[in-house]
Amino acid sequence: MAGGGVIDDYVTGLGRALRGPRGPRLDMITEARDSLLDTAEALQGDGLGREEAERAAVEEFGTVGEIAPGYQEELSIAAGRRLAATLFLTVPLTTVMWSVIWRIFPTAPMAYETSPDWFVPVARGLDILQMLIGVLGGIALFALGRGLRRIGRPRLVTRFLGLLVWAMLPVMLTLSGALMFGSHGPVGFGGYPPGIGMALVSLLFWGLQLYCAFTCLSLTRRAPFPACA
Repeated sequence: MAGGGVIDDYVTGLGRALRGPRGPRLDMITEARDSLLDTAEALQGDGLGREEAERAAVEEFGTVGEIAPGYQEELSIAAGRRLAATLFLTVPLTTVMWSVIWRIFPTAPMAYETSPDWFVPVARGLDILQMLIGVLGGIALFALGRGLRRIGRPRLVTRFLGLLVWAMLPVMLTLSGALMFGSHGPVGFGGYPPGIGMALVSLLFWGLQLYCAFTCLSLTRRAPFPACA
């Protein structure tokens, strides 16, 4: 059933008011529109005119200022869940992929012999850090999923994840840069093409993490939602 002007205007205003991941946002808007259309159709069946039925449906549904805060909260949770899943999957995967690359494409033994003393401790420290971030991502994913009812302020979890990425990524970049450029060890770029490919994959993952973290911080920057009509 095609929507009329009142409902379309309302849904357009709601869509402009909401910010967050595109998929969940479109799903919310579509769900709101379908609910309004169903209500308007029922009211029209009771004898109201089309425009009057749509106005009554919108009034019953609530103004954008009344509805948007709840929707926006859900979008911030969705953004946190997306970042948590990204960390849980990509950060440990990066560690595993580097380990596999070294095993499949080993460098010359001399490369290990000439690497500085700090190379192995830094490499292991980076692996541990990445695994810890992956574990935190998994915990946050559970908290924002099945554990959502047990946490009082899910927005804080979303914000924590965003801050975690922005705090830890420079550390990870520094450690990775030291391993890649600060030594002549097995991950030096010179003479080790597989390392170049893996580095590009790592940069792609980091870019995705930063994008998701920026979204989380943007959605939780101010509490919760400005009133709007």
